[in-house]
Amino acid sequence: MHAGVVFHDRIDGGRWLAAALMAWRASHPVVVALARGGVPVGFEVARALGAPLDVLAVRKLAVPADPSQRVGALAEGGARYLDMKLIGRLGLSLEQLRDMIEAAQVELARRVLAYRGDRAPIDLRGRTVLLVDDGLATEATARAAIAALRPRGPRAIVVAAPVSAPDTMRALKPEADAVVCARSPSDLSAAGRWYEDVSQTSEEEVRWCVDAALANRVY
Repeated sequence: MHAGVVFHDRIDGGRWLAAALMAWRASHPVVVALARGGVPVGFEVARALGAPLDVLAVRKLAVPADPSQRVGALAEGGARYLDMKLIGRLGLSLEQLRDMIEAAQVELARRVLAYRGDRAPIDLRGRTVLLVDDGLATEATARAAIAALRPRGPRAIVVAAPVSAPDTMRALKPEADAVVCARSPSDLSAAGRWYEDVSQTSEEEVRWCVDAALANRVY
C-alpha cells in the first residue's frame, strides 16, 4: 500500500461513505450512482441506509487527440456540462466539439440500455437524492448529473464520494444542496490512486448491483 491509498476497493469506499451519510438516513433518500465506478460505492451506501438504488449514465467528453483532456460531460436525458474555458484554451472548433458530443451521445444511449434495459428510473419527486461517485477529481460529471436530476423534482441533491479534491467540493457547493466526502486530500491528483484495487467496474457488475438492490429493497 503506497502512502496515497485510503480504501481497499470501491466496496470499502462505499462503507466509509455510508458512515459519513448517516445523517440523511431519516430523510428516506434515493441513492443515484454514477455508472460505472460509482455503482458499487452506491450499492454499499444504499444497503447501509436502507435506500433504493438507481443508476445514472454519464459520459466524459475526452479530446480524441489527447484523451487526458476532458472538456465536459454528458448525462442521460440530454444534460451536459462544458468547460468553455478549457475548450477555448485547447482551440477546439465548434465542429470538433459537435462531433465529440454526437459520438458521446451514441455511447451514452448504449450504456443506458445496458444498465437499465426497459426499467423506468426511480421517481425522484420530493425525495432527497444522494448522488454517488467513486471519486471527484473534477466537477464535470457531477455537474452534468446534477443538471440531469434537477428537472426530475428532487427535494435536495447531495453529491457524495469516498474521496474528493477540495477545489472540486468548493466548485460543486453552489450547484448541490450539500457535498459529502469521507476523505478530501489536498493532493488528490486522480481518484484512483486512493484505492488499492481500482480495477474497472464492468457493465455486468453494474447490473448485478441494481438487481440485487431491487431484490432486497426495504423502502
